Amino acid sequence: MVLLSSQKPVQLRWLKNPSGDAGITWGIPWKKGEINRETVLSLSSADGLRQYPIDSWPTAYWPDGSVKWSAHAAVVPASESGGFVLDKGESPVPASRVSVEESAERITVSTGSIRWVIAKQGTRIVERMERDRREICSGGVLVALTEVHDQVSGMHTTREEPFEGVVLQAAVEAAGPVRAVLRVQGRYRAKSGLREWLPFTLRLYFFAGQASIRLVHTFYYDGNPNTDFIKGLGIAFEVPLSGPHYNRHIRFAGEEGMFRDSPKSMYNRRTKGRYLELYEDQLEGKPLSFDEEDDAYYLGLLKDSATWDSFKLLQDSSEHFTVRKRTKEGCSWVKGAEGRRAGGLGYAGGASGGIAVGLKDFWRKYPSGLEITGMAAETARFTAWFWSPDAEAMDMRHYDTETHVLSSYEGADELRATPYGVGNTHELTVWCLDATPDSKTLGQMAEAADMPELLVCTPEYYHETRAFGLWSLPDRSSPEKAYLEDRLDGIIAFYQQETEQRKWFGFWDYGDFMHSYDAARHVWNYDLGGCAWQNAELVPNMWLWTMFLRSGRADIFRMAEAMTRHTSEVDMYHIGEYAGLGSRHNVVHWGCGCKEPRIAMAGLHRYYYYLTADERIGDCMELVKDADYATVTLDPLRAYFPKDEHPTHIRVGPDWAAFSSNWMTRWERFEDTFYRDKILTGIDCVKKAKYGLISGPVYGYDPKTGLLSSMGVENWGRHLSICMGGPQVWFELAEMLEDPEWNEMMAEYGVYYNAPQEEKDLLSHGEISHKNFEHPVLSVAIAAYGAYYRQDTVTAERCWTILHGNPFGSVNLQEQSEDVVYMDSIKEIDWMNTNEASQWSLNTILSLELISEWLPSSVNKN
Repeated sequence: MVLLSSQKPVQLRWLKNPSGDAGITWGIPWKKGEINRETVLSLSSADGLRQYPIDSWPTAYWPDGSVKWSAHAAVVPASESGGFVLDKGESPVPASRVSVEESAERITVSTGSIRWVIAKQGTRIVERMERDRREICSGGVLVALTEVHDQVSGMHTTREEPFEGVVLQAAVEAAGPVRAVLRVQGRYRAKSGLREWLPFTLRLYFFAGQASIRLVHTFYYDGNPNTDFIKGLGIAFEVPLSGPHYNRHIRFAGEEGMFRDSPKSMYNRRTKGRYLELYEDQLEGKPLSFDEEDDAYYLGLLKDSATWDSFKLLQDSSEHFTVRKRTKEGCSWVKGAEGRRAGGLGYAGGASGGIAVGLKDFWRKYPSGLEITGMAAETARFTAWFWSPDAEAMDMRHYDTETHVLSSYEGADELRATPYGVGNTHELTVWCLDATPDSKTLGQMAEAADMPELLVCTPEYYHETRAFGLWSLPDRSSPEKAYLEDRLDGIIAFYQQETEQRKWFGFWDYGDFMHSYDAARHVWNYDLGGCAWQNAELVPNMWLWTMFLRSGRADIFRMAEAMTRHTSEVDMYHIGEYAGLGSRHNVVHWGCGCKEPRIAMAGLHRYYYYLTADERIGDCMELVKDADYATVTLDPLRAYFPKDEHPTHIRVGPDWAAFSSNWMTRWERFEDTFYRDKILTGIDCVKKAKYGLISGPVYGYDPKTGLLSSMGVENWGRHLSICMGGPQVWFELAEMLEDPEWNEMMAEYGVYYNAPQEEKDLLSHGEISHKNFEHPVLSVAIAAYGAYYRQDTVTAERCWTILHGNPFGSVNLQEQSEDVVYMDSIKEIDWMNTNEASQWSLNTILSLELISEWLPSSVNKN
């Protein structure tokens, strides 16, 4: 493949400078026609002195067949802090390339000195790990515990039942010289019975020359929330141990330092002089040796001292962890340390090495844990707990037995508050080590596991290629623009502070924001029906990702990443009758009776996929390609339209807009013209409606044909059509379709939305009521597009008036915050709501791109 001679090399930089050499995967956008699928690309240091081997593959295509997005994998040193360049040219071959061998029973992957054997059947998913032909891990299994409740004769008893993950399918997804990816699928099976449940997917990532692997574990809940309580969920590794107990080591990362211990501590009341020096060496993991005669007395003291066999760390909230240890079963656990936020990394090993395991977002997705048992035996067991069994069992029940539509803004009279089909994903890194690392190295490993390395392009490059459609770069060239940039940054700062202040963390909650605020209680409406968790309402994902693209800020990337992981797993259904749909905002993430395609749409998640090439998000986007069929059994408008000649009823937005995002993603990823044609069919139907997009938003719909049948022009408000991501999807889609009539129809709708009634009547002959065009701030994206497309000064001025008149456009949030007392002293803004925070930000960013030339010279700074 040939790179066009006019193409400039792509400049890359670290999202955040790594602490060690890193195996990384990242994505790059391309303009239409710039490169094709045969292009050969190379990666070099910014100064051009060093080249690095890379794997490259397309992840999306333009309609002309050229590459829209590409993905790349490389192993690069942390010392390369000056950035990188991607350019045309041959890539060197890695010195230690990844090799993959597959048989009927197992898959063997070698990265050089490290060799992993993965089973294709049974419960021992990892059969063994070797370093320089020495076994470091003798097995790895997925583990779960359920808590069974019994109520007999007034006595309440509980018992725990253990489960292990059983492999049903294993496959090689990628096998390049730099990177290999394995995908393992299965279910958890009871160790003492036949029951199987909790489907899971486990991906394993290997990089050339690296002593670590990355694992991504996803499970789906498929139980009865009233009876099936998960008590523990994690992955356990068997670690062969050699050498005397004093040369065996465990480590747990704290918030800053390291908990260091051994089954046989060198410390006792006689630890002085030389033995104190040896004790300090032991704490650094250095191997110790003794003379049987000269050290006989001290060895006798060691023999007499307690042998600590088991250690565990529990992060029971975002604000607290404990470390405990025990000599043997039947004895008490002794507290060894206590702190706030653990680093999420542990190590277990003996004289010949061991393994370190680091869990991403360890304290953010509590209750998590690390547990090491058997340190006094020949084999230790190291369990990384996604949900620690030392915490209360997972409770998936709804918060009530009825719904509260009128009083609490819940969306449907049917309850439908089921967790059946929701998921959760965890990421961890496992290192295969030949010796105990020092504390500094372990700290670097904890950081790498918690914040995996990534290469990114400059904001200017993302903007130049129109990655993800229309948005603006930050511009402080005038006081008016600087004022709006300050407002945008202030909203981000507020939500960062609020996430920390309100502790929006936890296994099922992390990544989400809350919906609206109760100033009387000084608290977000955590308990008020549809006013609690946001669940992607008014597309905050798109807001955060757009803010990252335009700024390149790592802290915003992590906010967007967390929200993407949450909304693509917890807020959407992956199996069951609602697969491909998501739950509207609610007290419990899956609690609302409205199961809608917009919550699960690919448009929310494709940012993360294309920037990181994350296969898990790819699964989620593939799942929703046929989500429109789910609306036949669960009509989104069932409360308003009885069964008629149409299989179902949808709105052009957010429903059809969500479908079009799913279909656009399927089309660009796989060049699947079937889904392109469904988009074209829908657009053609809207064109035939009496007033195009201005016509009523409700249509009869047939997913088999993709045909939309207009239900008339007077069927309620239009704002939902254009505040749930529709404009963002349609603007990018327009660049792919190149259909002037579709562009004109969007522009017409944007100009019409906020026009005076007399102007509306000229077009619609008084058939459409002005009252159906509510919440002007939600319309600014489509209105700004209309102003830009038609060069309509009046419409542009209306947009700026709306944005400046909104509280987010007129208030400095940091100056507006008031000190109040809730449980503790906090800062609050009593009118806050996430709907408008998201939409005002998105619409201001787009307006700065399209209509900044009409930005008024004076703004409301009161």
